Amino acid sequence: MSQEYTQYIVDHKTNVQKAYLWLAEHGLVDADVQSQAALNIAAHDMSKYQPEEYKAYDDYFYNTRTEEVEKEFNYAWLHHIHVNPHHWQYWVLKHDDEPEEALEMPKQYVYEMIADWWSFSFKTGDLKEIFSWYEKHKGMVLHPNTRKLVEDILDKIKTILEAEDNAE
Repeated sequence: MSQEYTQYIVDHKTNVQKAYLWLAEHGLVDADVQSQAALNIAAHDMSKYQPEEYKAYDDYFYNTRTEEVEKEFNYAWLHHIHVNPHHWQYWVLKHDDEPEEALEMPKQYVYEMIADWWSFSFKTGDLKEIFSWYEKHKGMVLHPNTRKLVEDILDKIKTILEAEDNAE
């Protein structure tokens, strides 16, 4: 086990928790899913410690990337998105004879997904970078109701951050 990768996981989970707490403290998490969302946040990304993911992630991000390392990482990433419902890819249904379909994400996973994205802003200290990140990744396949919820939450975050900037 790599100390560097293990520390990354610990730091990432800490920043996901910070992002989620910010959302909750600012009234952006619906009360009806708050306790379930908090449980999800506490268990966030635990699969990264599993053998299906750990070594492949560690090799990919902290060692030399070879063709074999990239292949193993792809399998690890596939495992990760299939066991973690806070990833939008988890909710994309691939039909045999029809186009793919995005199923609506339950709200508690939407909050966790946003906290996951936003955790990188908490790491850098630039809480507004999530907005440019989202603009670059808008092509993700989301159910229309999920997209609306995501964009409503991001708009509320932006409004609060701007109000806090103006109050300083």
